[in-house]
Amino acid sequence: MFTKELIENAYSYAEYRKLTDELLAEGKTTGLEQTPELTEYTRLNVKRMSRWDKTAIIENNLIEKLKNYSKKEYWLVLTESWCGDAAQNIPFLIKIVEYAENITIKFLLRDENPEIMNQFLTNGGKSIPKLIRLDENLNLLNHWGPRPQTLQNQFIDFKNKNMPKEEIIETVHKWYFDNKGKDLQNEFLEMLNG
Repeated sequence: MFTKELIENAYSYAEYRKLTDELLAEGKTTGLEQTPELTEYTRLNVKRMSRWDKTAIIENNLIEKLKNYSKKEYWLVLTESWCGDAAQNIPFLIKIVEYAENITIKFLLRDENPEIMNQFLTNGGKSIPKLIRLDENLNLLNHWGPRPQTLQNQFIDFKNKNMPKEEIIETVHKWYFDNKGKDLQNEFLEMLNG
């Protein structure tokens, strides 16, 4: 399923952002479904990513681990530009990889890669972002996503309590703003140590 060709043809972060901007200029978003609502989510997500691109701070203990991390890895991230969780997490992933010279991160659009997405479902759903961690020989090490586990547990609880969708979205984005990537970083530090 994972090949060098797949990784070479996947988007860099700059390419993913450029594609998102180009589609937005046409009133579109990534993915098979095109609605004004998804396009508006994409517009908000561009602002979120731009904010985190400028303000995300990686904690020193993770930086030290990354600077000394000698294993070669590939991280493939399944995403779509309308996904709020992707907008909140991807800039932190990019900042993490900046400190790890042996980790290459690339992006795949979920709807264009169903055979991969279907191998990494969350509770039977195509939740994104989904980071797939591969070793230098493209063997699966593990995967992460769609959000830090603390928030995922809350999200499941919200859904079980039939919280309205808009209230869930607002609560989730407030959590991201308040957390500032701390839970995500702790999970990645644990993952790299494991």
